[in-house]
Amino acid sequence: MTLAGAADWVWHDRGATAAIARAALSPLSSLFGVVVASRNRGFDRGDDVLPVALPALSVGNLTVGGTGKTPVAAWCVAQLRERGARPALVMRGYGDDEWRVHGLLNPGANVIADVDRVRGIATAASDGADCAVLDDAFQHRRASRVADLVLLSADAWSGAVHVLPSGPWREPMTSLRRATAAVITIKGARGESQLSAVRQAVAAAAPDVPVAVVAIVAAGLREVASGAAVEGLGGPEQPLASLDGQAVTLVSAIAAPAAFEDMIAAQGAYVVARRYPDHHTFTRRDIEDMLRAVKPSERFVCTLKDAVKLAPVWPRAAPPLWYVSQTIEVRVGLDVLHNAFERVLAARPHPNAPSRPNAG
Repeated sequence: MTLAGAADWVWHDRGATAAIARAALSPLSSLFGVVVASRNRGFDRGDDVLPVALPALSVGNLTVGGTGKTPVAAWCVAQLRERGARPALVMRGYGDDEWRVHGLLNPGANVIADVDRVRGIATAASDGADCAVLDDAFQHRRASRVADLVLLSADAWSGAVHVLPSGPWREPMTSLRRATAAVITIKGARGESQLSAVRQAVAAAAPDVPVAVVAIVAAGLREVASGAAVEGLGGPEQPLASLDGQAVTLVSAIAAPAAFEDMIAAQGAYVVARRYPDHHTFTRRDIEDMLRAVKPSERFVCTLKDAVKLAPVWPRAAPPLWYVSQTIEVRVGLDVLHNAFERVLAARPHPNAPSRPNAG
């Protein structure tokens, strides 16, 4: 079992053995919580918080992945662009998938990968941006920001909050109190059924923080051309209904694959899941193993995040590979999100200056 697989088992398995493992790790979680609380107290006092070159909107979460940060952050960039801003997407650059996805979702937008967010924002300013969206930056408090959107996944909700390493939580729920808004994300039927419980938990932990509810909805299928670069992934769509009654092998290297699998199964597909660790780099050996395990008539479907890595190594003789395109639907709190955007727009250095083309 890989380290990622072991962590997923400890965090999410409901069996007695996993519960014992969580209990054994709880002293380390207590220590981690003390360190996090001490660090946050320092930032609350203003220690080590640095001014940045542009007003920034942070899109982050309280857990280790799986909340939908990438599509929501990309949507925020698109919303700011629609309002006449020139936003850059600034991210840590973990792996080689997410920055490529952002470039595909927002053609022409400047995407900057830099572990130093302060420096990344400065780079964005020098490239002509007038604001920044920070992907996965709630805990990166060194870079000041004008708004914090904090995502929680309803699909992954269990009601138990265990901080690292006994659980996937980076911070306790009460950390939501420093957020501009809590954004609950839904990807499938599991999330719909648990939405009420998550809303109650948010209200109990941070009663003064406004809440938005966002659905990340599968929009269609796009074929991945063998050997394609990122720019070649935006082909014509095929309706998801075409999966009804089909045998589908779902390939995913994401933090929360269950919601993706539920999304496709809801279309009437017969799903066989092939899960890999988050940010996994696919090899030709991986693909050979996939192809040996399926019939030629089966369909291969992956996420966009996986498509940018699979496309260059997918064999031309193999069955077609498809990825699921997604859209954002705001179910509750559109005004809450608009208020966050307005804070960013109002803080721009020259909000009334005429727009010029995005860098990138």
